[in-house]
Amino acid sequence: MDVLNEFFTWSFERHHNVLSWYIRPLFLLPFCYFAYKRSVLGIIITLIALFTSMFWFSKPSTVDPKVEEFLAMEMDYLFGEWSFIKILLSSMVPLTMFALAYAFWRHSWKYGILVINLIAILKVQWSLYAGDGSGESVVLPALIGLVFCNLVIWIAYKVVKKKST
Repeated sequence: MDVLNEFFTWSFERHHNVLSWYIRPLFLLPFCYFAYKRSVLGIIITLIALFTSMFWFSKPSTVDPKVEEFLAMEMDYLFGEWSFIKILLSSMVPLTMFALAYAFWRHSWKYGILVINLIAILKVQWSLYAGDGSGESVVLPALIGLVFCNLVIWIAYKVVKKKST
């Protein structure tokens, strides 16, 4: 169990590097692509990359106090008591990811873009609510990721639509 705790501590220290916060929304793009192509293996590989991306970057030499406060809140959330409401709220993550995959699997660009926007909005709202003032640290990476994802998906839609005509 010590090895698992050491690994978690090592990886969580690297998650303080906000570069990992900026790249995480970008994983939604290959996730959507592989769902559109109906590649379960591609979806699984993307999810593994997403989950491991929190420790791809080095531990930062300095950490913004808001980032530190927000991540401390996340730790408390993860390792605190789990009530029915907390389980229900946390189940939104896999449910929205399933909905996103399903929308693109069915080639529904409209519902896919709706779900991707819903995911970002819910993430920001939860972060602001649960993190009090520290939740503000999530807003910029989430919004930049959302704008970029919307743009890329819109361009992909236009390309696919043009090829089909």
